[in-house]
Amino acid sequence: MSKTEEKKIENKEFTEECNTVLMAVSDALYAIGGKWKLMIIIAMARGNKRFTEIQRQVTGISARVLSSELKELEQNGFLLKKVAVGYPVSIEYELLPYSQTLEEVVGAMTKWGIQHREKIRNESKSK
Repeated sequence: MSKTEEKKIENKEFTEECNTVLMAVSDALYAIGGKWKLMIIIAMARGNKRFTEIQRQVTGISARVLSSELKELEQNGFLLKKVAVGYPVSIEYELLPYSQTLEEVVGAMTKWGIQHREKIRNESKSK
């Protein structure tokens, strides 16, 4: 086997850095992945604290899915469920300071999403 062929094979091997990146992205997707989690956090950051407010703001999410996503976000330390005892029982959700660590991620995704939408529009116009 020539040195060039060996080098090509070497480059295909998983390096420690590659494994670190893959694990980090996997962890991030576990915590905030899916269609709804970031949208829920964004809606809450804009002042929506009650279940129905969040559901109204996040268009298309069902009550069952919202409930499940809120539980997962709570388990991952992004928000807190506050239950006020009384009649009727009042439930509000509050973002925890840890959710602010996502600002850079949301900003980058927003920028990329605008850029991507523009690319698709331009491509469809040229057809």
